[in-house]
Amino acid sequence: MRAAIINPYLDSLGGGERYSMAVATTLRDLGYSVDVEWKDIKIIAKLEKRFGISLNDVNFIPSTRRGEGYDMCFWVSDGSIPMLQARKNLLHFQVPFHDVGGGSLLNRMKMFRINKVICNSDFTKNVVDKEFRVNSAVLYPPVSVEKFRPRRKEKYIIYVGRFSQLKQSKNQHMLIEAFKRLYKSGFSEWKLILAGGSELGAGEYLIQLKRSVGDYPIEIIESSSFTQIVDLYGKAKIFWSAAGAGIDERKEPEKVEHFGISLVEAMASGCIPLVYGSGGYKEIIEDGKEGYLWETIQELIKKTKSVINTPSIAREISKSAVVKSKRYSYERFKKGLTDIISHPSKH
Repeated sequence: MRAAIINPYLDSLGGGERYSMAVATTLRDLGYSVDVEWKDIKIIAKLEKRFGISLNDVNFIPSTRRGEGYDMCFWVSDGSIPMLQARKNLLHFQVPFHDVGGGSLLNRMKMFRINKVICNSDFTKNVVDKEFRVNSAVLYPPVSVEKFRPRRKEKYIIYVGRFSQLKQSKNQHMLIEAFKRLYKSGFSEWKLILAGGSELGAGEYLIQLKRSVGDYPIEIIESSSFTQIVDLYGKAKIFWSAAGAGIDERKEPEKVEHFGISLVEAMASGCIPLVYGSGGYKEIIEDGKEGYLWETIQELIKKTKSVINTPSIAREISKSAVVKSKRYSYERFKKGLTDIISHPSKH
């Protein structure tokens, strides 16, 4: 059996790309000969380093001809619907595209070739189903939760996410400003760490972030390896995220966090999450149980101080976060994808 994987964003090395490679390795493990469409094979080493995975026996080739001659094709949509040619075709939305004419007659005709539409969260599904007039399946992204674990904790607050400003801002500048206020209010023993990819679209924004750090204990780590991220999460006590802050998710759903892989990684490492309450984040944590949701910087600082000042409650939140993270394991993803492949009409 042969399978084709097409993701036009592969060099952005983000969560959607980790998702695509999980599909590739799952199909490989199921006995497929897997071809990933990409012209530059140097991408293989970058993917393995960033995600801590092995892509042995996964082939990277210039073209898969939209799946022609393949038994299976997995395509990551850029907002359009391709005319896929494989015997069985899966279309994946990692972004909640809207107002793109998804329900047009031409798109509905193309959908006849699609066996199943897959989304990465209920948040994405709700937008995509309405836009494209489909009933998609939700298959949460795989997280290597077994590779993350709490270590001896230090007074670190961490955020991991791309510095890219191309489509979705992670708002690291908000975290820097919030940390400065926290620091000046008597929490000078703490350190803020911002880590993430800077390969595409970071440019001037990253330069501005570095300039804004000043003399504060804030560290910016670019394009860190998977090993580095595991170590940082293990040591950090708190995970912050401002992704989606200031955005109306009903009008611009593509600009908030669609799921939150870095959040789950942090939870598996025993970090206490404090994340902006929008998008996919609300599916992962319940406020006050596995972490906290916030709406304003003032609320973020207040809840952070509460976490720091009530260690007994913090320990319980940390334990709950670790337990909840197990729901997003690679094995769960593999089982879900296998079920979709075997019975696409059931979803």
